[in-house]
Amino acid sequence: MVMLVVCMLGLAACGKSAAGGEEGSKQLVMGTSADYAPFEYIDTATSEEIIGFDVDLAKALGEKLGYEIVIQDMDFSGLITSLQSGKVDFVMAGMEATTERSKNVDFTNPYFRSDISMVVASDGAVQTFEDIKGKVVGVQVGSIQAEKAKELQKEVDFTVETRDRVPDLVEEIKSGRFEGVLMEDVVSKGYIKNNDNLKVISVPNNETGGASIAFPKDSELTEKFNTELAEMKENGEMDQLVSKWFGGVKSVD
Repeated sequence: MVMLVVCMLGLAACGKSAAGGEEGSKQLVMGTSADYAPFEYIDTATSEEIIGFDVDLAKALGEKLGYEIVIQDMDFSGLITSLQSGKVDFVMAGMEATTERSKNVDFTNPYFRSDISMVVASDGAVQTFEDIKGKVVGVQVGSIQAEKAKELQKEVDFTVETRDRVPDLVEEIKSGRFEGVLMEDVVSKGYIKNNDNLKVISVPNNETGGASIAFPKDSELTEKFNTELAEMKENGEMDQLVSKWFGGVKSVD
């Protein structure tokens, strides 16, 4: 009887893959920060599910490579650390492959690019970039916008404050604590659409390198994902997803 129980437990254990999925399936855990619509976010009016462009793209790539994608939400500033520690298998969060980040993780080729702009109050004191002098500008912790703010401070003197989540940044504009927030154009559009008291102004040197997928150093998955990304761009699947989530915007070449 004891041997029978041991065998049954052994068979039950063998029914799971090393990645935690059922036998015959493989899972990859995707780390993201679900506060960045339309890349990844939760539409609480309909469900608690994380949706968005990155989510659809990750699942499409996973299906092509034979993986089930499991999504884990966390603050943007903790994504790279979670990837390095093995808590997640890869990161998709509209993240740019900066020189500093590339010291710690590997990135795929960029799959989408959007420039940076500044969200301000429609009737506020800031109506041009030069008006931000002496004012407070908000950026997300660890984001490319935080790096861009440092560059812009060389042109106009302003104070930078950070928050973990993008919706918190927007609330600070509404409350009057921030005079502006730096964010990607495609992300700002959603906030402008839903808030008549907000508008977008342009900032100099607003180009970005585009969003890429982050993997642990020397991961074999980096090139596999690169191959599938290139195929999706070639066959039009990428443009279909871009059109779904961003309208007429084109994916990066």
